[in-house]
Amino acid sequence: MKKEIELHQKRVEYTLKVSKRARRMRLAIYGNGDFVVTTPQFVGLDTIEQFIVRKSQWVIDKIEYFKKFSGRILLKNTKQEFALHKESARVLAIERMAHFNEVYQLSWGKVTIRNQKTRWGSCSKKGNINFNYKIALLPAHISDYIIVHELCHLKEFNHSRKFWSLVEQAIPNHRALHSELKKARVGFF
Repeated sequence: MKKEIELHQKRVEYTLKVSKRARRMRLAIYGNGDFVVTTPQFVGLDTIEQFIVRKSQWVIDKIEYFKKFSGRILLKNTKQEFALHKESARVLAIERMAHFNEVYQLSWGKVTIRNQKTRWGSCSKKGNINFNYKIALLPAHISDYIIVHELCHLKEFNHSRKFWSLVEQAIPNHRALHSELKKARVGFF
């Protein structure tokens, strides 16, 4: 749900996501400037906004930082960056897989987060799924596409018409998102 809040005399738009699985409030600013607040159920709007205000300087700094790189997705490729984002990527992957699995009703083995340079995800014949930790740094609609893509490989281990039909059940605009992911200029620094 879209909301607005005033931080340092600036109106800032954010997306509020209420999650049954969330244990604490979490702020995320993505490379495209999207600001997402994830919160457990039954947390009041006043409490959420107080939390955002306490973190306001961080929010403003990150939004301004990403404005400089409009059109690019910037990702650090260091061990420290991996350690910092590995857990949030795992939580994101598991939460979104559970969400999209309401459509597919599939089962999987292990979900592993890796520091990969060239792949966003992979699925083994044993049903284990790997994701690049950088999915946590992508815009939500792109990470959702990657997660659904790998989830569908549990049923179709190829890129056949059947596979793309499966993807389309949850992500009808998958072609556009696939193109967006391929065209995204990903900068490593």
